[in-house]
Amino acid sequence: MSASARGVAARAVTPLVALAVVVVDQLTKWWALEALDEGRVIDIVWTLRLNLVFNSGAAFSTGRGLGPVLGVFAVIIVLVLVRMGRLYNSPAMAVALGAVLGGALGNLLDRAFRGGSGGFLGGHVVDFVDFQWWPVFNVADIAIVCGAIGLAWFSTRADLADADGGDDADGGNDADGGNDGQAPRSGVDAPAADPPVESTAARFELDQ
Repeated sequence: MSASARGVAARAVTPLVALAVVVVDQLTKWWALEALDEGRVIDIVWTLRLNLVFNSGAAFSTGRGLGPVLGVFAVIIVLVLVRMGRLYNSPAMAVALGAVLGGALGNLLDRAFRGGSGGFLGGHVVDFVDFQWWPVFNVADIAIVCGAIGLAWFSTRADLADADGGDDADGGNDADGGNDGQAPRSGVDAPAADPPVESTAARFELDQ
């Protein structure tokens, strides 16, 4: 597959991953609203439990009361991520970007359409995954964090690969030892050619 074809395929992956994250996020939130209503808590394992919380702030229940500001910021982030999606040709980077984009859209939909403090993008985000020693979060938050880590990791690996490729190219340019494109000389000089041998007839004429 050519580089251009891989780029087209990678760019098609981003919206598909983002859509999948939004669907899973909204379905789990709908389930949480139905199953965890009226203060019901479901214990899973160790300290992990499912506990319904309405968050007016940022991811992981931080920045409470800043919903409209964070909503505007989320819109900007979504637009930037959509723009970035055109620059990536790596499928792995496209998947990571789609996860971040889908997570941002999932929480943005809550701010736009769910009840809350009212006003522009004043809706509350539904959180329900509770470790009790960590802020409550949701599937969108998980996608944002995992996608951001993936973007950082794959970007670092791509930069290292580019640096290694540049070093290899420089080494290849110096392989001729600075002979300006001429073929390298061997360490041993070729022996000088023997002088021409006069024929017997020519020597006989000279003797005469």
